[in-house]
Amino acid sequence: MTAVGPLDAMFLLGETREQAMHVGGLMLFELPDGARDHVSRLYEEITQHQTVNPLFGRRVRNRALDLGYWSWEQDREIDLEYHVRLSGLARPGRYRELFELTSRLHGTLLDRRRPLWEMHLIEGVQGRRFAVYSKIHHSLIDGVTALQWMQNTLTADPRRTGMPATYSLPDSGAELAPPAGLGGGLPTATELFNAVGGAGRLLADLAGLSPVGFRSALRALQHEHSSVAFQAPQTIFNQPISAARRFAAQSWPMERLLKVRSVTGATLNDVMLAMCSGALRNYLEELGALPDQGLTAMVPVSLRNPDGSGRGGGNSLATLIADLATDERDPERRIRRIVASTTYGKSVLSQLSPLQNLMIGALGLGVAGPAAVVPGLAGRTPPPYNLVISNIPGPSNSPLYWNRSRLLGMYPASIVLNGQALNISVTSYDHQLHFGLIGCRHTVPHLQRLLTHLDTSLAELERL
Repeated sequence: MTAVGPLDAMFLLGETREQAMHVGGLMLFELPDGARDHVSRLYEEITQHQTVNPLFGRRVRNRALDLGYWSWEQDREIDLEYHVRLSGLARPGRYRELFELTSRLHGTLLDRRRPLWEMHLIEGVQGRRFAVYSKIHHSLIDGVTALQWMQNTLTADPRRTGMPATYSLPDSGAELAPPAGLGGGLPTATELFNAVGGAGRLLADLAGLSPVGFRSALRALQHEHSSVAFQAPQTIFNQPISAARRFAAQSWPMERLLKVRSVTGATLNDVMLAMCSGALRNYLEELGALPDQGLTAMVPVSLRNPDGSGRGGGNSLATLIADLATDERDPERRIRRIVASTTYGKSVLSQLSPLQNLMIGALGLGVAGPAAVVPGLAGRTPPPYNLVISNIPGPSNSPLYWNRSRLLGMYPASIVLNGQALNISVTSYDHQLHFGLIGCRHTVPHLQRLLTHLDTSLAELERL
C-alpha cells in the first residue's frame, strides 16, 4: 500500500465541481523552420511510441476495505489517447483564443477513475506557433516538481529529436515504485507498524519545537510584520466561486525587475510581489473595491533540495504570509513594507526543521479550508489571506527546445478556492519572468486587465 500523505489528501478531500484541485501550465513553442504537420506528428510519436512513468500511472483508491486509507494503485491499462489530446485553435489563433481554450481546459475536473493528468497539444497559434497545456492533480505533485519534470523534457540542442513527453520521463527512483497490495487487501502488520512509526517520528519532531520556536511557528501563521493572517480584509477575491475559470498570461524582461532590485535592495521575489501589489491596488481601485486595509498573500516556499532530489511526487511546501501593503499609495513605501514582511517570515521559517516547516505549510494551506468546504462560509468570515502568489524557480536563462521547437514562454496555472478566487503564479525562463493568472470567471471580473496593471506597476517601481 502506498498511502496518500496528509497534505496530498487535503487536495483530494477538498475537491468539488466548483473547486478543481489540479495544477497546470501552458508552454508556448515556435515551429521549426520548414516543418509540416509538426504537431500532429508529435502527437503520434508521444502516444504510440512512448511508455508511461509509474508516477503518471497512479490512480487514487479510497475504499471501506482499506480502513479509510487514501492510497495509490497502478493503472495497468492506461489509455494514452484519452490522456493526450490534439486540438486546433479557433481562428484567428491569437493569444486571446489560446487563453480562452486554456481557461475551459483548466476548469474541468480530472476523472478519478483514471490517473489524474492530461496533456493537450494545441496547433494553429498565430505566428507559426503551437502550445502545450498540461494539468496534473495537486495530490500527485506540487508546482515546483511539475516544473522540474517539464524542464527534463527540454534540451538546449535545437536539432535534437525524440525528446519525451512529461509522462514518459525515466523513473527517477523515490516513491515511484508500484504500490504494494494491488489486490486491494487490508494493510499488512508491517505497513501499519511503519505508519505508526512515522507518526511517532512526526510527534517527536513537533515536540522538538522549543517554546520560543513553537510560538514563532504560530506567529508565522498569525502575522507577518504588520499584517495579521486571520484578519485580512474582505475583498472581491474572497467570495464564493463558480466552476468556470479565466486564464491570462504575459512575460516581462527579467532585466527590468533586476534594475528595481538593485535600486531598492529588495530580493527579486520582493520586487515581483511589489509588482503584483501595485497591480492589485490599481485593479481594485478601478472597480471601486479597494479596501482601506492592505491585502495579504500566502506565499508557498518550496522545501525541495536545490539539486532537485526527492522529485518522486507529493507536496513539500512551507508557507509565509506577505503584507502586500495595497493601502499604501507610494510604491516606495509599499515595497519597503513588503520587504520587512517577507524578511520576518523567512526568519521564522529558518528556525524550524524541514518536517516542522512542512507541517506549518500544511497548516498555512489548511487555514483557507473552512471557507473552501463549508457551504455559505466564503465571504462571510475574515479570510486568512486574500490570495496566493507563487514564484516557482524556472528552468534556464538560455533558450530550450522540445523536438526542434523553441520554447518561447511557460505560464503556470494553479488552483483557486472557494473564498480564494485569484491565484498568481510566476516562473522565470530565458531572461524573462512569466506570469500565469487564474481566477474564477464570475468572481474576478475582467481578469485580463490585471496584465495591464502589472505593467503599470512595474513602470512605477522603475521610477524609484
